[in-house]
Amino acid sequence: MSGPMLEIRNLCKAFPTRNAFGRRTGEVRAVDNVSFSIDKGRVYGLAGESGSGKSTIARMIMGLERPDSGDILIDGRSITDRSSGRVHGRQVQMVFQNPGSSLNPRRTVGQSVAVPLDAHGYPRAGRQKRITELLDMVQLPANFAQRYPHELSGGQKQRVAIARALAVEPKLLVLDEPTSALDVSVQAKVMDLLADLGREMDLTYLFISHDLSLMRNFAGDVGILYRGVIVEHGTSDAVFDHPAHDYTRLLLASVPVISKEEEALRPHIPLIDGEIPTPEMLIALRQQAVKQTITNEVQTDD
Repeated sequence: MSGPMLEIRNLCKAFPTRNAFGRRTGEVRAVDNVSFSIDKGRVYGLAGESGSGKSTIARMIMGLERPDSGDILIDGRSITDRSSGRVHGRQVQMVFQNPGSSLNPRRTVGQSVAVPLDAHGYPRAGRQKRITELLDMVQLPANFAQRYPHELSGGQKQRVAIARALAVEPKLLVLDEPTSALDVSVQAKVMDLLADLGREMDLTYLFISHDLSLMRNFAGDVGILYRGVIVEHGTSDAVFDHPAHDYTRLLLASVPVISKEEEALRPHIPLIDGEIPTPEMLIALRQQAVKQTITNEVQTDD
């Protein structure tokens, strides 16, 4: 049956702010009434700068944080009810940003991949065969099961992390900046692997990143998150070719380019050196642009 694999409904999460004496002085709304959905087999890209609330949303989907309000549904079933933790764990897994810190240095690759198998009661008799199958899925030889993380490259560590995430055959993978710690050439190989696995296993991805170049090529739909609010969403082509929000244009204008042709395609808006733009700054920029336009028209008339 087709339909959303993940639904986020009016999700809110705030964290308290405290003074030097530990007294609560207010709160920061990390996620503010966020709603979106991902159809089965699709890739949804959630973009935004550091501190925009991307990882907080990921942690709530994984059950590591509880929302203050709103709901999260996976395959039509709410996960805010803690009574179905094991079922939730089988449906959704996460690939973290830094594979070096997400793998236990004291465990071999085989032991790390076996952790979710142990947690979900996979039969011991077939465990070694399953580990070999998982390593093969991520294009690593079977003898890597005896290696330790310090013996692997960054790309190999991330492949192990992906194999571990796939161990219990989840339907949804949350990819939290999965390539930001990797070299550019390795990034491309890991993204190609994820795309192939998605097609072969009918996986649904939530791809969280600040790298808009990767997102454009990988995600079918995109949401732009700014200060805990989704300010724009749509298909990748629509958002990247015709950005409607000032903040989206600001992000696209910040993407590095290597040719004049790419430079011509970027939105051209004034940037504020050294400052993260607030809504007030964006409004001021727009007002400044309007005033300049009026001034130019008056001068032309004169």
